Amino acid sequence: MFTLSPRFLFTTLCLFFLFLFSANAQRLYVKPPVLEDPDTVGVWDFSGTGSLNLNQISLSNWSAGGQNSFSVLGAGTIYANYKKGKGTWNNALDITYGLIKLEGRRMQKSDDRVELNLKYGYRASKEWYYTGQLNVRSQLTPTYTVTRDTLVSNLFSPMYVLTSLGMDFKPNDKLSVFLSPLTGKFTIVESQMLADRGAFGVERAEKDPEGNLIPGTGKHLRKEFGGYINVRYKNEILENVLLQSKLDLFSNYLKDPENIDLNFENQVSFKFNEFISANFFLHMIYDDDVKVDVDRDGDGKDESKGPRLQVKQMLGIGLSYKFE
Repeated sequence: MFTLSPRFLFTTLCLFFLFLFSANAQRLYVKPPVLEDPDTVGVWDFSGTGSLNLNQISLSNWSAGGQNSFSVLGAGTIYANYKKGKGTWNNALDITYGLIKLEGRRMQKSDDRVELNLKYGYRASKEWYYTGQLNVRSQLTPTYTVTRDTLVSNLFSPMYVLTSLGMDFKPNDKLSVFLSPLTGKFTIVESQMLADRGAFGVERAEKDPEGNLIPGTGKHLRKEFGGYINVRYKNEILENVLLQSKLDLFSNYLKDPENIDLNFENQVSFKFNEFISANFFLHMIYDDDVKVDVDRDGDGKDESKGPRLQVKQMLGIGLSYKFE
């Protein structure tokens, strides 16, 4: 039977999104005259942001000690929004990638994220929309342990796919609260090696009579069905200070619904001029099905695995650009 691989589906979605952007790029800087009824004319609105942050530490005869290092972090977002009558179609593609080089070590990743979000809404009232949403999250390149002998994650390993139907509350251009009682969450682990280890919550490989994992028997897909809340907020809280926040909450109806999956992202951007900016990013994740190494007795060694709150913080100063 013919099946579509996760890699093919994800790549197709990205290419389709970029095709929409390129096919309408000539409208970026041209404001078409409104000659007809706006409820019968569709209008595309394209915009995007990009930033590049660099950091270097160089020490020579520094008595207090330290380590030479160099890091670079790039981030970009493209928006493509369409509106016609009561219908709206909001699309966003986010890509973040960072590298760090410490003295005496190989270049390593510091961040790697790609997220595609497609949302269609049909106005039910002034502030409420019937809404369907597709969200896809993954990364671009493989991640290894410090010794580079063990694969930790890779492209499509994991890949999180959420499909949702619900209502979107949009009282203004700053806030959106999407409530979905019908959401499918799919965790895909394309790498057989990671699937056999049961990474990211998929079912691990079967064991032989001696207790060894049987290669190739780990599951690539974990399916969940439940309720989903997505809150997005974007506002210039002070002059040249922009706050962007996103909160995702998911409850699996089929297993332990009281265990809420959390994805919480906050970014504060400080704009000094047209090209120079500073960014602070805070990312928190909690997923009861994702196990991390845990030191339970405080001896500095990890004895077991268990769910824990994952936290990432980044602060950078560099170049930025925005187009509308």
